[in-house]
Amino acid sequence: MRAALANTLWLAASLPESRRFHNATTHLEETQTRLLKHYLRANQHTDYGRRFNFASIHSVEDYQDLVPLTTYDDYVSDIERIANGESNILTAQPVQMFELSSGSTSASKLIPYTASLKAEFQRGLAPWIVDLYSHYPQLKNGPAYWSITPLAEGRRVTPGGIPVGFDEDSAYLGPLGALIESALAVPNAVKHIQDVAVFRYLTLLFLLRESDLRLISVWNPTFLNLLLTPLPDWWDQLLADIAKGTITPPGSLDPTLSRLLQRKLSPDPYRARVLAVLRSDDHLAIWPHLELISCWADGPSASYAQTLAKQFPGVLLQGKGLLTTEAFVSFPLIRTASVRSDDFSRLSRNATKVATTKSSSVLAITSHFFEFLPAPAGSPDPAVQPRLAHQLEKSQTYTVVVTTGGGFYRYQLQDLVEMAGFVNQTPCIRFVGKTDRVSDWFGEKLDEQFVASALARVFSERCLSPRFAMLAPDDSGGFRYTLYLELPPGQRADNLHHDLDQALSENFHYAYCRKLGQLAEPRIALVVGGADAYLRACQQRGQKLGNIKPALLDKATGWDRWFEPLQKNNGSRE
Repeated sequence: MRAALANTLWLAASLPESRRFHNATTHLEETQTRLLKHYLRANQHTDYGRRFNFASIHSVEDYQDLVPLTTYDDYVSDIERIANGESNILTAQPVQMFELSSGSTSASKLIPYTASLKAEFQRGLAPWIVDLYSHYPQLKNGPAYWSITPLAEGRRVTPGGIPVGFDEDSAYLGPLGALIESALAVPNAVKHIQDVAVFRYLTLLFLLRESDLRLISVWNPTFLNLLLTPLPDWWDQLLADIAKGTITPPGSLDPTLSRLLQRKLSPDPYRARVLAVLRSDDHLAIWPHLELISCWADGPSASYAQTLAKQFPGVLLQGKGLLTTEAFVSFPLIRTASVRSDDFSRLSRNATKVATTKSSSVLAITSHFFEFLPAPAGSPDPAVQPRLAHQLEKSQTYTVVVTTGGGFYRYQLQDLVEMAGFVNQTPCIRFVGKTDRVSDWFGEKLDEQFVASALARVFSERCLSPRFAMLAPDDSGGFRYTLYLELPPGQRADNLHHDLDQALSENFHYAYCRKLGQLAEPRIALVVGGADAYLRACQQRGQKLGNIKPALLDKATGWDRWFEPLQKNNGSRE
């Protein structure tokens, strides 16, 4: 009953913003222009506003003429000033917190969050929630599992006293705070558990107690797959804990956190008896009221979404929209982004196509000001005149540029999207991939510049001078990254994979994926003729020889078949 009340109040609180969004879909150009003018007026007296003369900008064309396209590197010095306590730098509003994201020239980026940016995320979330609860009102009648932020390594503050990271996941979900948390199946405190096995055990413990679970929202579908994997091994102990109201995880748990979680548990022998007659892999019997799973279902996630859907036959699988740490770009609507698992079964011959063609999302036009760079064959050309949201053409691909209330202006997200249709005047988009050299299968976001820096440091420390080196994802026998490496005679790579793993783990999201088990430890594959093999492979993939550029990071899998291992020559492959 408490969850039903909380969800009903959440729906009621979201209705005004949902109406505002749907009204805006018929006034797209006016909505976007009004939003841009608000940003310029509110921040014209900031350092950034004076730098680019916001006060003199009276149109979108003026804005594009006076303010350059930007990347995170353009904000590094400004963000450092904010972190050290200075104000009125990028926004007139104070920065309330920083959120972490992976960087290119540095291991992590600090994304400034103001009250406006948080409100913009919630403006995108509101119409999605209303759409879900309107089409599937039974979702309101039980708790949900929302997995939003990664496992925390402990909150910290910048030298200027600004916290890094949201304290509670419910801060993402809306203004109702503690009320929304009462509708969550798994308490926020679980995310602070450092041991992955203990984290999974406690998450499963709380989920198994909820016979009325209605919704599961995760980012990558592999997160849920990995969460469920140890369920058979832990089944008996979990049922014992449910019956007794105890916590006996496979590892140590901080006593303070244990006491906090213990207060949320009570003995439930009836639920334990119900579960005892079920199989641990019968997910629909365990959660008979589960209606919807929300997760990524595009690009590299498509096949994993298919696997997840088969574990929950009949449950609606809805592809998430495009959300980044910096911006809320799009969100799904039932008519644009949903597919039942039986659709996967009927069309299993082309599962990737099913997941991607069924998963578009509507542009969050009341959240931020958007521009789009047309993306011709190959990489997008930033010199091409940007398009506005009302100028997009169906079936064309673009890269996304945003201006937000967090202080990023004409910021290039490096996300490639395809324009898939319309809701009234408003475009629906489908995520295609990253335009920069970023490998991002599970959220690890390895950027080539970061990889280059990590490899240079590792090679320097080991006194190695490779003839060829390239890191690539490897899906043979689990999923990991393989460093294809050609060394001069006399140089050795003994245990180099440990050093490489440590260096890559300086990337915030790579370390998180490793911790969750989504990525295994990297592998070193010693090869001969590496550069020639790389050129041949690129030519076979349709690239002209003169256009092939050396790459320290490639986003594709299957490179083993192109390289000749050193063991064929001297048997010393690592």
